[in-house]
Amino acid sequence: MSAAHRAIAPDHGQGTDADALLARLRVDGGVPRHVAIIMDGNGRWARKRALPRPLGHRSGMRAVRAVIEAAIEAGVEWLSLFAFSTENWQRPSSEIDALMSLLEEYVAREADSLRENGVCVRVFGDRARLVESAARAIERVERETAHNTRLFLNLFISYSARAELVRAAQQLATEVAEGRLAPAEIDEAAFAARLFTHGCPDPDLLIRTSGEQRISNFLLWQVAYAELFISPVYWPDFGRRELFDALVSFQQRDRRFGRVSA
Repeated sequence: MSAAHRAIAPDHGQGTDADALLARLRVDGGVPRHVAIIMDGNGRWARKRALPRPLGHRSGMRAVRAVIEAAIEAGVEWLSLFAFSTENWQRPSSEIDALMSLLEEYVAREADSLRENGVCVRVFGDRARLVESAARAIERVERETAHNTRLFLNLFISYSARAELVRAAQQLATEVAEGRLAPAEIDEAAFAARLFTHGCPDPDLLIRTSGEQRISNFLLWQVAYAELFISPVYWPDFGRRELFDALVSFQQRDRRFGRVSA
C-alpha cells in the first residue's frame, strides 16, 4: 500500500469548489473503478454539537445519499461503504436499536431513488444478528435493485474482515475434506472466490473519514493494493466536494503494484 494521504480540511466555500474538482477529474481521467469508504465520525460530530449520538448517525445517513450521487457523477463503478462492524454490537443497546431503525428508514426512504438511478445494492455481513425487520428491509432493497448496473453499491453491515477470511478458509477446508478440491488447487483466485466480494474488483481507493488512520477490520484481503486517503472531515459533513477531493488525489498517485516505474 502507498502511504496514507491526509486531505486538506474543507474550507466551507473558500477555494476550489466541487464543480471545479469534477471538471479536473474529467480532464485528468483515471477515476478509480472501485472506491471503499470507512464512514467514521458520526458520534464525534454529534458530541461536538451537544447532540445525542443517534442524531449523528441520522446525519450520516444523509451523507450516504450525497456520496452515492457524487460517485455516479464522477463515473465510479463500485462503491463499498462500511456501515456497521461486528465490534459495533458491543455498543449500548439504545444506540444499536437506533441504528437498526435507521437502516429500515434508509431503505424505506431511498429504495425508489436507488432503483431509479441505476444503483444495484448488495449487503455483506452476518445477517443472522440483525433484527428481522432490518433483515427484511435489506432483502427488499437488494431484490428491487438487482437488475441495475450504473453503480454497484456494497453495504457492509455486521461485518468483520477477519470473520470473512475465516469463513473462506472453512469453505476451502470443507471442499478439500470432501474431495471436491485438491490442496494444490488453492491459490489467490480460489481464496478470493470464497469471499463475500467475489465477482467484485478490489478497491482502488480506500477513504477513511474523521482523521483516524487505521483500517478497522475492513476488507483486509481486498485492500492489499488500495490507495489510502485519510479525510479529517467527520462523515456527516463528507459530501460531493470531499469525495471529488479524494478522487483528484488518487489521480496523482503513481500506482506501481511492487514494480519499478519506467
